[in-house]
Amino acid sequence: MALAGLDRSRHLKIADIGCGTGASTILLAKELDAEITAVDFLPEFLDELQTRAKERGVAERITTLNCSMEALPFSDEEFNVIWSEGAVYNMGFITGVSAWCRFLKPGGKLIVSEITWLSATRPHELQSYWDGEYPEIDVASAKIGILEQHGYCPEAYFYLPTHCWIENYYRPMQSRFDAFLERHGQSDQAKAIVEAEKHEIALYEKYRDYYSYGVYIAKKI
Repeated sequence: MALAGLDRSRHLKIADIGCGTGASTILLAKELDAEITAVDFLPEFLDELQTRAKERGVAERITTLNCSMEALPFSDEEFNVIWSEGAVYNMGFITGVSAWCRFLKPGGKLIVSEITWLSATRPHELQSYWDGEYPEIDVASAKIGILEQHGYCPEAYFYLPTHCWIENYYRPMQSRFDAFLERHGQSDQAKAIVEAEKHEIALYEKYRDYYSYGVYIAKKI
């Protein structure tokens, strides 16, 4: 959060788009004087977020909104900050950052993470996989250029280190595979989902030096 350069001295109105179960939402509510609208299209995620927010004493700072990020009911220049972690790919980076710009006040901040190549070239196996999964994957300079073309002044960029993928994402996911399969009766569809995730994990473990999630901080001009 410190890397995003958010102003802790003033009240902020924040939209957390694609909030999931609210890990970032709750952290923002705890650390900032903020009024946060948490958006997700899965109501069960928002239910869990509300439960967790009450447990942590920040429920009064968070309003949940069950809707698609492609049909946000916000007013122009409503927010000081738009935060979207690991979610803009659902719209596509270009579509998302261009559509959301109008919701920011002039000088407002966009903090968005996006799968990003860390080098200009990479192994064919890896390129082929991500071309199929998310063709908009690109190097950071290309993503920064998109921000510049759509009303933003880029301020900072960093990428998530390996432990964020392994310890905070893939290992917890792996620990739930057996329970997921049991819950779905060992169905072929469930098995296919698990195998697809295992394949992605194996690729990351093999090629982790070539890609990561990039975090982009930009100011609306």
